[in-house]
Amino acid sequence: MPFLIAAVVLVGVLCLFDLLLTFAVLRRLREHTAELQRLAGRPGFSSYDPGMLVGHRLPEAARASGATLVAFFDAQCDTCHDHAPKFAVRARRYGALAVVSGDGARADELVAAVGPDAAVIRGEDAHAVADDMGIQAFPTFVLVDGEGSVVQASTELAELAELPEPAPAA
Repeated sequence: MPFLIAAVVLVGVLCLFDLLLTFAVLRRLREHTAELQRLAGRPGFSSYDPGMLVGHRLPEAARASGATLVAFFDAQCDTCHDHAPKFAVRARRYGALAVVSGDGARADELVAAVGPDAAVIRGEDAHAVADDMGIQAFPTFVLVDGEGSVVQASTELAELAELPEPAPAA
C-alpha cells in the first residue's frame, strides 16, 4: 500500500509540473504572437509588394552595368532556377543584370542559366545590393531607366512591360 500512495503522489507531482510547463509555453506563444502582429503592421512585412521599389535608385554597383532589366535571384530558390532561362531570353535583347545571392554549385547553375548576355553580381556584393534595394522575395525583377531609378518591379518576369527594342549600334 505505501508504494501505491507514493506512485499516486509522484504522478500527481509530475502532472502538476507538466501543467506549469504548459502554462509557461502558452504565455511565450502569446508573447510571440503579439510581436508578430506588431511586426505585421509594418509595410512590406506581412506581404511583399515589389511595387514599393518603384522610384528607388539602384546602388552604384548595380548601376555600373548600365542594365535596364535587373533580376534578383537566390541560389536556394527553386522558382529562381525556373525563371532564369526566361530572364536569359530577355537578357539577349536588353542590357541585363542578374544579382545572384548565395554560393556553391546551385549559384553556379543559376549564373550559367542566366546566360552570357547578362552581367552578374554574386556573393557578398549581391547580398549588399539586394539589402540596399530592400528585396524581400526571390525572384524579383525590376526595370530601370537611364538614371538607374526603378520604373517597374514584380516577382513575375511576365508582368514587366516589354522594353522597346534597342537601337542598333552605328
